[in-house]
Amino acid sequence: MNQYLALTLKILFILIAVPIAGGLLTGIDRKITARMQGRVGPPILQPFYDMFKLMQKVSTTVNMTTRYYVTISLVFAIFTTVVFCLGYDILIAVFALSLSAVFYVLAAYSSSSPYSLIGAERELLQIMAYEPMVLIVAFAFYYATGSFNIDVVFTLEKPLILYLPFVFLGLLYILTFKLRKSPFDISTSHHGHQEIVKGITTELTGSCMAMVEVMHWYETIFAIGLVFI
Repeated sequence: MNQYLALTLKILFILIAVPIAGGLLTGIDRKITARMQGRVGPPILQPFYDMFKLMQKVSTTVNMTTRYYVTISLVFAIFTTVVFCLGYDILIAVFALSLSAVFYVLAAYSSSSPYSLIGAERELLQIMAYEPMVLIVAFAFYYATGSFNIDVVFTLEKPLILYLPFVFLGLLYILTFKLRKSPFDISTSHHGHQEIVKGITTELTGSCMAMVEVMHWYETIFAIGLVFI
């Protein structure tokens, strides 16, 4: 009974701590980007302000299917992070992350907006570009440790990077795709000079868009976790 209670408390801690950490990192990222461009930039807590503001707005979607796909995408992103933080099977975490990305694209496809469709197609291209490398990371992890369980890495005598230096470099490169860092943000861009501003999220508003933001926070922590191990 105590074991199940401890597991439940761990999961609750992950569900609360991960989005908080992800939001703070997003705020710091915006701040650093602004300073590099000679601007003051928004407060570090601005992502949380934006998320709460979106939650208060009326959510208008083309159809309920869009909200359903976004919700499922968020659930799989949360599941991915929980599996990873608990030190369980990295392959399951990778597959769950892939499902999250697929449902995110389906949410855009369920809309009739041409901008949303273009964003969805571009997102699919990026998924096909980075997904093989993510799988390679999972299988290379098994090759180096003999297990898919993430907690095994802490029993190694040497850091995992010494066994897989080139896999680590490949992971760093494709994370710019996964985290949609410029110039790989063509599917959903915040920059006005691009021809489809917001792209895949064009038709998402209110609480639906807030779920997307929280999903990105979970993805960010998962990406940082991969680099850490």
